[in-house]
Amino acid sequence: MKTKLTDGIACSLKLPRGKSDMIAFDTRRPGLGVRVRVMAGDVVNRTWVVQLRVAGRSQRHDLGSVTATSTKRARELAEEIFAKVRQGINPAKEKRNANAKAAEIFELLAADYLKAAKKRLRERSYESVKRNLETHCASLNRKPIHEIDRKTVAERLKKIAESSGAVSANRTRASLSAMFAWAIKQGLAEQNPVAGTEKHKETARDRVLSAAEIAAVWRACNDDDYGRIVRLLILTGQRRDEVGGIMEGELQRDLRLWSLPADRTKNALPHDVPLSTAALALLPEYSDDRQWIFASRGKQKRQGPFSGWSHSKAALDKRVKDAAANGKALAPWTLHDLRRSAATGMAEIGVQPHIIEAVLNHVSGARRGVAGIYNRAQYADEKKAALVSWAEHVEKLVAGAVGSNVRSLRPVSGKGAA
Repeated sequence: MKTKLTDGIACSLKLPRGKSDMIAFDTRRPGLGVRVRVMAGDVVNRTWVVQLRVAGRSQRHDLGSVTATSTKRARELAEEIFAKVRQGINPAKEKRNANAKAAEIFELLAADYLKAAKKRLRERSYESVKRNLETHCASLNRKPIHEIDRKTVAERLKKIAESSGAVSANRTRASLSAMFAWAIKQGLAEQNPVAGTEKHKETARDRVLSAAEIAAVWRACNDDDYGRIVRLLILTGQRRDEVGGIMEGELQRDLRLWSLPADRTKNALPHDVPLSTAALALLPEYSDDRQWIFASRGKQKRQGPFSGWSHSKAALDKRVKDAAANGKALAPWTLHDLRRSAATGMAEIGVQPHIIEAVLNHVSGARRGVAGIYNRAQYADEKKAALVSWAEHVEKLVAGAVGSNVRSLRPVSGKGAA
């Protein structure tokens, strides 16, 4: 079908009876037309299209809706496409290259991959992959994909192993490999530079911080979100992401209780954490703009749980080193070591093993099934007593570490630690 197209005609074209798709071509600009289609819900869609042959193959280019693009502009866009063909340029190939360019640097490729991965990964797995790519690989963000080779990846993994341990390096390696495998399938990368890189040997960690080290870490914490998180890790023995992701709705401040829902725990079981006075005082007062207690800031104000773990930990380590009498840093340690240190410390002050398990939300044979549900309630008072005693013990450690200049664990105000 051919007709002299105008704005009015383009917007009013109708399908012949029995047809659901047709193109009405313009008599003034051959190859330009309006495609009329019936969409879902019997909605009629009208779009400008250019149809032509390049190197013996048919191509069709969408120029947008007839309501958003005038007839005059559609003819101009069509002429630009035909001009490119006369110059030996393949418009379809040029468009593919332009689309691919959006993912030419690591940061944009990672964003595209995470968007696709979110649809298939469980929330916990997705957050782990996101952390591996956005935090551990942040130094690669502006690097073109074609410049990321095996040496680049190997060097990055080595640095991750040195700063965060072999487990973090290996998990990041797996995330990178999966991303590049996906990119190859999408035509966004030619090879997987992770192939052949070293997988670091993982060993079970048994690092327990000494009393002096716990005191040193406590004292080096700033009066900010990260400092409060670290002190809460010491006082409660919970996991890093659990504390960093505390939401106001999980807190019952009047009952001095933090209730973790099943979808936020490693073993998928709900978990109650009694809060000592010192722990409760570390939790900022409720604010309408803070759904997450320790929310990280982004393009949208207070948009998610705490992030920025790596640089915050590095800054903390430096403060610990600077404050040390001998000027030496602590032996390598991780935030997860604080959980093991809290468990060991509670055992040393006489807390029974099964109560420590309950505090940490560990599930042994004795705490599974119906017995586990019963024990969850039965141990509430014991857990509270254990965490209160542990907080008092930590307070003594800190007081002893600073000699006569005693500093209480309890902050002067409710906004942070002293």
